[in-house]
Amino acid sequence: MAEVAHHNIPAVDMINATSRLQLEASEVRSNKPNWGSYYRSKMIQEDDYTLVTNYENAKSKEERDTVIAANDANGQLAKTMANLITQVAKDQNVRYVLTLFDDMLQEDKARVEIFHRAAARQKRTAFSQYLGILQRQDNFIVNQMSSIIAKLACFGVSRMEGQDLQYYFSFLKEQLKNSTTNDYMNTTARCLQMMLRHDEYRHEFVDSDGVQTLVTALNGKTNFQLQYQLIFSVWCLTFNAEIAKKAPSLGIITALGDILSESTKEKVIRIILASFVNILNKVEEREIKREAALQMVQCKTLKTLELMDAKKYDDPDLEDDVKFLTEELTVSVHDLSSYDEYYSEVRSGRLQWSPVHKSEKFWRENASKFNDKQFEVVKILIKLLESSHDPLILCVAAHDIGEYVRHYPRGKTVVEQYQGKSAVMRLLTAEDPNVRYHALLAVQKLMVHNWEYLGKQLDSDAQKDSVTSK
Repeated sequence: MAEVAHHNIPAVDMINATSRLQLEASEVRSNKPNWGSYYRSKMIQEDDYTLVTNYENAKSKEERDTVIAANDANGQLAKTMANLITQVAKDQNVRYVLTLFDDMLQEDKARVEIFHRAAARQKRTAFSQYLGILQRQDNFIVNQMSSIIAKLACFGVSRMEGQDLQYYFSFLKEQLKNSTTNDYMNTTARCLQMMLRHDEYRHEFVDSDGVQTLVTALNGKTNFQLQYQLIFSVWCLTFNAEIAKKAPSLGIITALGDILSESTKEKVIRIILASFVNILNKVEEREIKREAALQMVQCKTLKTLELMDAKKYDDPDLEDDVKFLTEELTVSVHDLSSYDEYYSEVRSGRLQWSPVHKSEKFWRENASKFNDKQFEVVKILIKLLESSHDPLILCVAAHDIGEYVRHYPRGKTVVEQYQGKSAVMRLLTAEDPNVRYHALLAVQKLMVHNWEYLGKQLDSDAQKDSVTSK
């Protein structure tokens, strides 16, 4: 697929990495099963015995090609692999056959078509008989099988679809979720890298909540190699304009932006910037593009770009990306109104004491905009009060609810209608003293009926004080 191959980022540069699977595979290769005794005890058939021993004894790719050619037309190769995987009971031998199978496809990608042709003759898919192996208990078997399935799905012209594809993606997502217990995460990530380089597979992955799984995995504890692989998968997704459009709402930009602001690894930085460039290039809708740029700015991407520009890398692609993003993000910052900035901050859920929160002018001019889109901003603030555990976010959200009520005449009714008052009241007993303080201020603002009257009262009280103090 040419579209991913441009941009000097290697197609799937992990293919020969020393992942756990590959380290174990070299050991597995040296444990050849005793096929003779299997054959003599009638545990495997003569056809299977002859083929596997002939293939093992072939010394070169040419010799292996000859063995394969002799067993292709009659479907024997596909039949033998399936028999040896499903009929040999010992895990150790299944490991061996799967490694042999994987090596066979890795050596020559065109060989996948042999398995697709054989399956088509049986009116089935090449995947259907292997997907069940993914439920085995042996983790090496499961991950070696997963690797073979990805090759069958990506190397040839036949594509995985329908239930096969749904099943496989749900398997990969489960593997990603078990990042703490899955020692083969690099293999899972590599299978995803291979799959998502093909546009036909991207929508199914996104529709099955795959992006959320990726983002969660990226937000967890990952070493930089795994981080790179997962971001590579995200980058592949951004080549599809429809998916790139969803990037701001799926949390992709904030997840990548956070990693970018902390990463020192050049290849991680490169792939994040390439993803950001894709998103801004692919999205045509002005509003969405603006939202995407704004999220990048909020993740301090401009600051990172500044530091990178000073470093001077040898890579022209990277320099182009830095230049393009710097220009795009700088323009978007100049175009921003303070409310755009505020709105994007609230939607990201990452509230902080940015200047607008404390600006009287901001509240005076913008409080009524909180009612747009059926009180979207008010609802988000209340949801944050109810669900966040971050004291800073709780303080800022409570403060903002109070200011909205203070500056919008019917704000109190709106906040009460969406259970905002009870959300603020609950925070009066929060552990954090700052949260209690801001909740108390917000409650006071919710209790006052007439701000103008209160303002006059405060003025007259102040005058009295000044008279008595004289």
